[in-house]
Amino acid sequence: MTIALPPLPYPEHALAPHISARTLSFHYGRHHAGYVARLAKLTAGTDYEGLTPGEIAASAPPGTLFDNAAQAWNHDFYWHSMSPDGGGDPGGALATALDRDFGSADAFRAELTAAACSKFGSGWVWLVKDGSGLRIDSTDNADTPLAHGLTPLLTIDVWEHAYYLDYQNDRAAYVDAFVEHLIDWEAAAGRFAD
Repeated sequence: MTIALPPLPYPEHALAPHISARTLSFHYGRHHAGYVARLAKLTAGTDYEGLTPGEIAASAPPGTLFDNAAQAWNHDFYWHSMSPDGGGDPGGALATALDRDFGSADAFRAELTAAACSKFGSGWVWLVKDGSGLRIDSTDNADTPLAHGLTPLLTIDVWEHAYYLDYQNDRAAYVDAFVEHLIDWEAAAGRFAD
């Protein structure tokens, strides 16, 4: 298997007005593509050749290989954490689990928002399944729940390049748009059920 940039699950303009086509063009076409290209070079002719970015991120030691694998995987997961038809409330078993572990979907949204807005520097904020429970997890830089035996259900990228063209330094506005309009609850519910 060759490491290659996977396609976006929607057109670049599909998340507007919350995330512009210009932001997606740079974020996906340059940042994400750069991690994938570097990962392909780093794995060529090694024991990691033929593995997926997720498999590499789950097993590689800290360093350049891990950083590029994790960032390639994190970004692909981020694109699949959003939908042009996102937002609203989750349903089914995921809604029940959010009620159990956070008190309500609104309480979950408030905790996710607080974690994303207060995250110092660059990184990611995740909803993860840890055993049978759910919790918010925050990782620095390229770190990923895969490296810690957790099951990610959704993520928000809080590196500045994810929002700066649209929101400048107003991370809170970006986080609010993500939480209220973009979360792909259907995809998160499918991951929860697995």
